[in-house]
Amino acid sequence: MENAQLISLSRQVALRRQMDVVANNIANINTTGFKREQLLFEDYLMPVASDRDFAYPDQPLHYTDDWATIHDMQNGAIQLTGNPLDVALEGDGFLTVQTPAGERYTRSGALQLNNAGVLVDLSGNPVLADGAPVQFDASDTDIMISATGAISTSNGGKGRLQVVEFASPQELVREGNNLYSGGTPTAAVDTRVVQGAIEKSNVSGVAEITEMIRVQRAYESLASTMQKQDELRRSAIQRLGEVSA
Repeated sequence: MENAQLISLSRQVALRRQMDVVANNIANINTTGFKREQLLFEDYLMPVASDRDFAYPDQPLHYTDDWATIHDMQNGAIQLTGNPLDVALEGDGFLTVQTPAGERYTRSGALQLNNAGVLVDLSGNPVLADGAPVQFDASDTDIMISATGAISTSNGGKGRLQVVEFASPQELVREGNNLYSGGTPTAAVDTRVVQGAIEKSNVSGVAEITEMIRVQRAYESLASTMQKQDELRRSAIQRLGEVSA
């Protein structure tokens, strides 16, 4: 019975973690450029049961291990905004921004100018072009951003957005404010920049709510099973006590 309780508990812990992931996806359903996460489970096989009276095929114990969280890098829908500073990325590329902790990567193309005329993301991090922040003057008009990320105004060019791609996007580490770190960035070759638009989150509200209900029901079912196991153990101990008496 202890084995059954421990196996059920391992599954409950994994389901609780999965619920956290689903809840985070739902919370970011309207976050520009957000990529949903998925939890991967692994069957963790213990060598033998503690009670050797089991038949050999029943001795291995199968626990649940939530061993990895992966990013769903499927592109979200592109929404036109009409803001010349907004950019959406068609493809697998990321914008590069400068943060106090170093360079970070984001799919959020909702950009703006700060008080100093520097192009920044919604968190105030400077967006990099050719390795440096993009600086605009008060006289700059007719801002244009080409499909390759080249920025120009009425006063000339401002550089090219530093768009990068990753051979293995799953190596990226998600940080706060819709930023990623890690991986080995290379200059983008298969990414197209769309001016005046943003990429919406790739989270499906219907799918995530359905998954949340499924996880909740599975958790409640395990809780009921564990309660019955506990009652069975209590009954067995009570009967053993009566026999001893």
